[in-house]
Amino acid sequence: MPHAWLALVLLAFSAMAPAAERVISLAPSLSEIVVELGSADLLVGVLDAGERPAELKDLPSVGRYGQLDIERLLSLKPDLLLLWPGSVGPAQRDQLQRLHIPTYVAEPHNLDQLTAQIEAIAAQLGRPERGVALAGDLRQQVAALRQRYRRDEPLRVFYQVWDRPLYTVGGGQIISDALEVCGARNVFADLKLPAPQVSVEAVLQRNPEVILAGDQAQLQAWRAWPRVAAVAGNKLLLVTDKGLERPSGQMVEATARLCRVIAPDR
Repeated sequence: MPHAWLALVLLAFSAMAPAAERVISLAPSLSEIVVELGSADLLVGVLDAGERPAELKDLPSVGRYGQLDIERLLSLKPDLLLLWPGSVGPAQRDQLQRLHIPTYVAEPHNLDQLTAQIEAIAAQLGRPERGVALAGDLRQQVAALRQRYRRDEPLRVFYQVWDRPLYTVGGGQIISDALEVCGARNVFADLKLPAPQVSVEAVLQRNPEVILAGDQAQLQAWRAWPRVAAVAGNKLLLVTDKGLERPSGQMVEATARLCRVIAPDR
């Protein structure tokens, strides 16, 4: 089985490679994964972007989202960086590369990639068995959700990120995969950008059966187009779960909550 084979490879790799002892996380989702792996003791610094897990509240900061403090980072003497590419600007990413600090880059585009990256991060931390256990549990949860919410014809869903201008998620964004787990299909899955700007006309043309947004006023604005299937069927649904925006292990439970919003009858 592919996942079992990967687990054996990671265990063998961790036995050969020196485990990291001083880790800096450069994204909230990666910090969360380290905590989920029971390895917060290895973190010596984090990049701030929103609320931290309680376990990390006293850790030194190495800057904020998009504004990394390189000098502060170096002063903490990390032997591993966990990097989400979008959290650091291109110039500073190049600067980090020139420092030759071992770096693990994580940007999962679907839930399968997320669980594989959790295993890989655990191996980098010298605790591969924790990654294998956590990833295995998450895969079982995802499989159960797929089975429970599967539809022969997926629901057409528009996932609204913002309204002025109008933004959604593209097919390569992990939220698009979460929708698929819930028996739905992102009507803009064909777009490659993670957060493309779209027009109202494009949404009307694709005629979603469900519209999801994080603000009630944004949802109500769609009532101006009563012929849209989502409006006609009263499927303007509020989603305020920030867990969907953090691809860590908790995102699987956030996906389960999303499924309950989209299909409460299941």
